[in-house]
Amino acid sequence: MADRWLADSIVARRGVGWARRPKLHDLTEAAQGQYHYTIGPYSEPVLTIAPGDRVRIETRDAFEGAIRTERDKPSKRLRMPFVNPQNGPIMIEGAEPGDAIAVHIERMRPRGDNPRGTCCMIPYFGALTGTALTASLQPPLPEITRKIHVDEKEVRWSARVVLPYAPHIGTLSTSPEIDSINSLTPGPHGGNMDLPDMGPGSITYLPVRSTGGRLFIGDAHACQGDGEVCGTAVEYASETTIRVDLIKSWALDWPRLERQDFIMTIGSARPLEDATRIAYRDLVLWMEAEYGFDRWDAYMMLSQCGRVRLGNFVDPNYTVGAGIAKKYLAPEGN
Repeated sequence: MADRWLADSIVARRGVGWARRPKLHDLTEAAQGQYHYTIGPYSEPVLTIAPGDRVRIETRDAFEGAIRTERDKPSKRLRMPFVNPQNGPIMIEGAEPGDAIAVHIERMRPRGDNPRGTCCMIPYFGALTGTALTASLQPPLPEITRKIHVDEKEVRWSARVVLPYAPHIGTLSTSPEIDSINSLTPGPHGGNMDLPDMGPGSITYLPVRSTGGRLFIGDAHACQGDGEVCGTAVEYASETTIRVDLIKSWALDWPRLERQDFIMTIGSARPLEDATRIAYRDLVLWMEAEYGFDRWDAYMMLSQCGRVRLGNFVDPNYTVGAGIAKKYLAPEGN
């Protein structure tokens, strides 16, 4: 079975609720009510769960359904920064500052009778155009909207190109302690990281800085290339099922991720090289603290076998994941 590795995962060994039989909660659009465009400690919780529980969530697309046809122009339909709506906050019983929340993404399904994804070119947004943060006197690139058929096997980009359905969650976060941060901005809390590895079969570990953790989730992508270069992936409404657990006294500075074959640390900043430095630094410290490596040996070793994944370089902060294969973390003699 593909998920057999979960029995040896970090959350299986350290999660307080992993061994218990999970209760399934449904967070439908009706139960969510108001979706959120900020991530912080001030919004009213929509759900409280016990560690180890599962939640089936109805996410909206990044445009909250406002772009319906290929004739719709983002400048006419969207009001920035009111994009990237978030489900939540979900409270986890017993979560306190200094703990970590583990989010295992189990499944992501398209929603609707004829599910379609949306990809847009938005004025002054993207990697290859002038933006508010990288200003130029050039006019915006043309506004183009694509509507794409999506199912659980494929993403039909065009008559010529069919892409694999490779879903992931673009935005996943716990609440900062005091700040309320817009849902487009990634940071130490998580946020809009747009990391393609954060899909079914992944476990994301997020720092708890506010009582209950206050978990937010949204921005489902049917597929995305490294960097999300035009500013949008194939954005779609999803039914996403997660299992959430709590790891006590695991104080994280930045989000971390685990899959069957590797672990990854995630940094978000501008410029892009600083996001990479954050991610690699946290990976070195993780290898030293929990896998028995000498700090400088880990640093030099990552120069030989470390891997980098580019999440986005279009948002207010850019995101980079730095990873290492688990086979290199095995104790000496194994």
